[in-house]
Amino acid sequence: MRATDFVESYFDAWNHHDPRAVADHLAAGGVYRDVPENIKSTHDELIVSLSEFFDEFPHRYELIGEILASEDTFAFQYRMCPLGKIKEGHSVGTVRGAEFVRLHGDAAISIVDYYDIPGAERPEHLARATTPGKRKNKYAKSGLRRRQIQELKSRLEQIMVTEKTYLKPNLTLPLLAEAVGCSVNHLSQVINAGFSMSFFDYLNNHRIAHARTLLSELNGTGGAVLNIAFSVGFNSNSAFYAAFKKHVGMTPAQYRKASAVSSSA
Repeated sequence: MRATDFVESYFDAWNHHDPRAVADHLAAGGVYRDVPENIKSTHDELIVSLSEFFDEFPHRYELIGEILASEDTFAFQYRMCPLGKIKEGHSVGTVRGAEFVRLHGDAAISIVDYYDIPGAERPEHLARATTPGKRKNKYAKSGLRRRQIQELKSRLEQIMVTEKTYLKPNLTLPLLAEAVGCSVNHLSQVINAGFSMSFFDYLNNHRIAHARTLLSELNGTGGAVLNIAFSVGFNSNSAFYAAFKKHVGMTPAQYRKASAVSSSA
């Protein structure tokens, strides 16, 4: 597949807010890497994260300049423009970035995404990735000490467990940081360093734990799977199924059946 054809199809998938179509641009075993968030996603993981992202952030992708291509690798710059307001009146500014794609046949074995968030400090790990020879800790400029990380970690868990904030379908990293009372960068550090998870994995971990409880209730009659998906904060059934299988190793229906068998034994 020519680089121009790949980029045209890739942009079309993003602009149609189709997470599976975006993920399908990855080859088997391919990885999408979000550099500023320090997240690596497989095909199924990308579907989960983009399902929530597209629901929360309506936008349009535009190509900037020309596509730079070699034999199996190409790069391009893009601009992500907001289509309007996101939920609860939060607006999204224009984001500029660049992606580097390495092909394996007609699909990508890797897609690396660099971008700058308006109003946010340039992430240390992004500076490191674009400056050869530097090996500084990615949170070196955050100013958080171990004791502060533990304090924020405890506050975060209290909010998530006691107030069940994870049930909010429109929950984003900035909104959660506001609830915790810290910056987005600090909360990202707390989740990554304190729980060894990305924001989406941490959020879905709580949602899936709640879903497992609901699926096990009343000997397997605790409500339709779709209703449970929405009740624990997911915006789509496909995102719920993908996240559940990732965290539990089986589908919600399989888990419900196994729980019913265990209860009757």
